[in-house]
Parts: sequence; C-alpha cells; structure tokens
Amino acid sequence: MVAYHAGLSAIPGGYVGVDVFFVISGFLITDHLGRELAERGGISFGAFYARRARRLLPSALMVIGVTVAVSCVVLPPLQAMVVAKDGLANAFYVGNYRYALQATNYLSAGGPASPLLNYWSLGVEEQFYLVWPALLFVASLVWLHNSKRTRCAPQRKAQPLFSAVFVAMALLAAGSLAFSIWLTRANEPWAFFSLPTRAWELAVGGLLALVAPRLGRLPAGGTALLSWAGIGAIIFSAVTFTSATPFPGTAAIVPVAGAAAVVAGGCARPRLGAAWLLGRRPMQLIGRVSYTWYLWHWPALVLAPYIVGHQLSTWGNVAVCGLALVLAGVTTVLLERPLQRAPWLARPRRSLLLVVGLSGALAATILLSTATLPSLTGSGYAHAIALSRQHLEGVLGGAENTSNPAASAAQNLTNQVKVDVAQSVGIQDVPANLTPNLADAASDEAAPFVDGCFDSFTENSVNACNYGDVSAPPSKTVVLFGDSHALMWFPAFDSLANEYGWHLIAQSKATCPPIDITVYSPDLGGWYTGCNQWRAAVVARIEALHPALVVLGFSREYGIPDDRVVVDGAAWIQGLSSMMTTLRASGAQVVLMGDVPYPQSGLVPDCLSAHLTDATACTMPKQYPYFNPSGVGQEEAAAAAAGAGYIDTQPWFCAGNTCAVIVNNILVYRDNNHITDTYASWLTPVIGADLEVVTEGLFGTPP
Repeated sequence: MVAYHAGLSAIPGGYVGVDVFFVISGFLITDHLGRELAERGGISFGAFYARRARRLLPSALMVIGVTVAVSCVVLPPLQAMVVAKDGLANAFYVGNYRYALQATNYLSAGGPASPLLNYWSLGVEEQFYLVWPALLFVASLVWLHNSKRTRCAPQRKAQPLFSAVFVAMALLAAGSLAFSIWLTRANEPWAFFSLPTRAWELAVGGLLALVAPRLGRLPAGGTALLSWAGIGAIIFSAVTFTSATPFPGTAAIVPVAGAAAVVAGGCARPRLGAAWLLGRRPMQLIGRVSYTWYLWHWPALVLAPYIVGHQLSTWGNVAVCGLALVLAGVTTVLLERPLQRAPWLARPRRSLLLVVGLSGALAATILLSTATLPSLTGSGYAHAIALSRQHLEGVLGGAENTSNPAASAAQNLTNQVKVDVAQSVGIQDVPANLTPNLADAASDEAAPFVDGCFDSFTENSVNACNYGDVSAPPSKTVVLFGDSHALMWFPAFDSLANEYGWHLIAQSKATCPPIDITVYSPDLGGWYTGCNQWRAAVVARIEALHPALVVLGFSREYGIPDDRVVVDGAAWIQGLSSMMTTLRASGAQVVLMGDVPYPQSGLVPDCLSAHLTDATACTMPKQYPYFNPSGVGQEEAAAAAAGAGYIDTQPWFCAGNTCAVIVNNILVYRDNNHITDTYASWLTPVIGADLEVVTEGLFGTPP
C-alpha cells in the first residue's frame, strides 16, 4: 500500500492492501473475542472498546492534529479549512462517508487529495466493530465448549448452534458482497468507501477465526501450498489491477481470497508455508509499526510538495515514505507502547476517559489551528450588475444594426460583458460581497451534476434528463450534449428553456467530448471505449428525437494530462466536423460553444483565499496553455463548413491580454476549469442573444 501511494508503477493495483488488511483485522479481532468468550463465557463490551480505543485512537488523533496544524501553515487557507473538516470527520470515524460524497461529485473529485484520505479505511473498520462483537456474543455457547484455548488448536465436533452462527455470518458476508458488486456498477465511490460494501471482507476474516481450530488439522503440505497461493493472488492483484478496474466489486474477491488463503494456510503452521517469509524479523519489525506507518505516510506524501515548493519524483516519494517510517517507529515507542502497558489504564473506564480527553484536545487543536487562518472574505467591494437587454449605444464601439436587430442586441450585450470584464481584470481586493463566496464556491454547480444526469467514467447509460417544458414538440426541443464543459452552461440554457418554453435535454458524461475520436483516459488507465459507446447512444437518441437544436460543449484540455490526443489537431478537428455533420443530418441545427480559459495555478478559490488583497495573482494571460486562439479559429471554421453555428466565449472572460477570475462581484471559476453556476446564470442574456443570431431566430421571441 505504501509503495503504491509512493507511485511505484510496478504495482498499479497496490490499493488492494486495504482489502488484505480488512481480512487480517477481522480474523484477529474475532479470534480475540472468541478467546474471551471461551474463557469468561461472555464479552466485556466496555473492555473491548477500551482496548480498541487505547490501541488505535491516541496515534490516530495525534496524526490528525499534526496534519491539520501543518496544513494550516503550508496550504492555501481555503484548502486548509477543508482539511480541518476532514480531520473532525475522521476523528469520529465517519470520514469515509465524507470522502464518498466528495468522490461521487465529479467536480469536487478533481480537487487536491486530502492528506487525511487514508483514514477512510479506519472508519470502515471501526464502524464494523461497533456491531460485530454483538453478533459474536451469540456464539458464546459454542466457544464455551471449545476445549483448546490456543489459536488454530483442535476443537471438538461443532455444536448445532455453531453451525447456525456460522451460516448467519456467512449470509451477512454474502449479502454484503452482492451489494458491493451491484453498487460498484451503480456508484463506484460509494461502493469503495462505505461499510455495507466492505463488511464482507472483514467478515471473511471473522469466519476464518471461527473455523480456525478445524483449519489447524489440515495437512501441512496442503496448507503450505494454500498459503503460497494466497500470496500469489495478492501479488497478482497488485500488479494487474489498475485504476480502470471497477473496484471493489468482483475484483476484490481475488485479494480477499488471497489474504484468506494465507491466514488459513498459516493455521497449521506448515514449515515451508508463507509464514516462513512473513515471520522473518524484518517483516515482524515492519508489522509492529505498520499501523502508525499507514497513518503517517499519506499525510507526508500529500503535504511534502507544499513544504518543499515543488512536486516530488517517485524516488522523492519513496524518501518521504522512509521518513514516515521513522515517525511511525518514534510514535510506536513513545506513545503507543507506553499507553498499552500503562497499569493505570487497565480499567476500561480510564481508557475511555483518556480517549474522550484526547478527542477534546484534538477538537481544540483543530479549532485553534483554523483560528490562525486568514479570513476567507475579502475587503473589497464590487457592484452587482445585471446584464440588460436594453440597447446601449457607443459602448466599446457598439452601434445599432437596424437591418438586424438581433445582431445589434447581441453585440450590445457582448459589449456590456466586455466592459465589466475589462473593469474586473485589475481587481486587487477580493470583494467582500463575492458571489458565491470562496467557502461555497465548490458547491456552486449546475443541478445535473448532482441529480443523476451526469454520467461518471464507468456509467454508460443514456439518461432521460428532461428539463423545461417536457411536453414541448420537437420543434422546441434543445439538446445540450458533451462533457462537463457542456453541462457547466446548463444554468443559462435552463433559464432560456423556461423563458422560451423549450424542452431541454442534458446529455453529459465525464471527460467524454462529443467528437468522433477515441480518448485515452488517465483516470481509467486505458482507452475510453465507454465514451464511444455512450456517445453513439446519445447520437442515436438525437436522431430519434429530431430536436430543433443541438448545442455542443467540451473541454479543450484533453491531451494535457495523458489523453493521447492533440486538441485542435487534424484528427480532433476532423472528428468534430464528423459529429456536427452527423447531427445536422438529423434535421437539427447545431451550435458549438467555445471554451473557457484554463487557470494553471490550481483551484481558483484556493488561489484567491491566499491572495485576498492581490486577486490579479490568480488571473491568466490570454495565451497558451491558458487560452488557445489558433484552436478557436479552427473550430469556428469547422463549424461554418459543417453548417453549424459557433459562439465565441472569450469576450466573456478576457480583456486585452488578461483573463479574469472575478467579474463584478461574481466568482467566475468554481475550481480550475469549470465556471460557477452563478456566472453561467449571469451570462444568460448574452448567451440567449447569441443563440438567436447563430440560429437565425430559431425560437423567436419569448412568449
């Protein structure tokens, strides 16, 4: 797991380390509880939770506190505030659901990784152990009949009750696995982070502990082979699984089965089994500090680039993990072991009180750390100016076009935007009345991003996604088609749909441009064939609907990470032309929306939070890679050749040689490439006017 996080390319599936950990944890905890049942005839729930708290929480809480404190020093204030919220969620072991919510939201998922993201697995584990002891308590009568107390020792014939409990637990594991497989297809982030879809992995370890006495009777030769086969299954998962592997789902069965085989094989203690390797002293030493190493390594990897001022190489990451190992050793020696051995903590009540005190201290530390952060509210002021459809003569050379009133109105609205952008590019003090404010910027997104009308990487369904007047005829039907950069214009089109009585259909999929070209997805680690399938299905729907208008929108950042395409290259333009021609053949008019400039300094709200008195530090020059003027010309020419319209968006963002991130009192970007819902809504009049021009009054005046 640590090597995987360090970026070693040989183990692209190293994330399966968590699955192995779940199996081992389930086995050890269930075995311990079973021994208590056998010796005492019951479970002391207070003692159990006190042991868990004393073993896990002091180190976990300390690392959270240190991570939040360091984040407040080295991260932009807004990002540090997010880490503080992560810290509070993880202190109460519910961080996994916070991360599930964030990962489900495609726009939020693109933000910086939390330095406390690794705590999700601890949340799953602790939530599981809130209910598992109670289930095991039912097995007390069985364990009372065990004649041997040692792990993997022979046991007398199983009692009927034992069989019933085993079957019940097996059914629980099977139900969890089935739910995991289904949810991985439906909503992979929730399947990855949630307890119901991970419980079966811990339950497998628990079931092994229940049958451990029987496993001890197996032939040594067979168990040796079993344990090595388990090691092989784990290694196979680590080297063949990638980010493209739907997970957990059925794929998780391989590492879980491998871990189970290693544990089961070790119960007979065969001389030549995998225990021969795992029992070596270096492995044991790492095992003793593995928990604290896991706690330290991820925060160190995430925060190190901010501390040194640049991204680290793979070997730099390895060095950071080595430093984390040293911190883990120090934490184990100075904190974990003294607390575990302290006689005064032998009473459960004292251990629980200690943990409550530490939790309170952590909350105070987080609040104190965040109190040192600069304010997220600027001291400037900007007028809230609405775009007006009224004619304005002389603005930036605008003049009334009596022969084409629609063109005149569109030009005047564009001129208004130009004036506001020109006055805004030089803003120094972030407006105190900024809308949305920096803290709320991430959630200022169009409705389809959160109502199920935006397909993620692994979803290929073509959803209905109907808005506006759903009873309107095809002659008043508009389809908004593309990736997230099409959907970010939705607020304007939704307002226009309500104004003109359109039936608006939104068809959008993550990083899937409406262009006849195959994209390589770095997120999936392979060619994005699902995009091709989804795109073809949308085209088929459009051909069946015969809408009046199809509006295309897409990002121009493909190829910059590793999409293996050349934006505005020959294949790109040819694919765009092919798509527009195909859509025109359906009888629809086609309009291509130009794209936005791309901030290159990270998330714009984060940047502004660190430059409240110098917002110009977050503006962009009107040049590549922030902006691609040559590509704009090629796309406009391709649209004209295909009989499609083109809307040039650059006047809405740039003035002279600079592109703004704030216009009037409106925050333009919610992240590092998507505009806010508020800004898209503000642009509604000029978008509507431009549409009226390029479609030659397709929909006429509003009713």
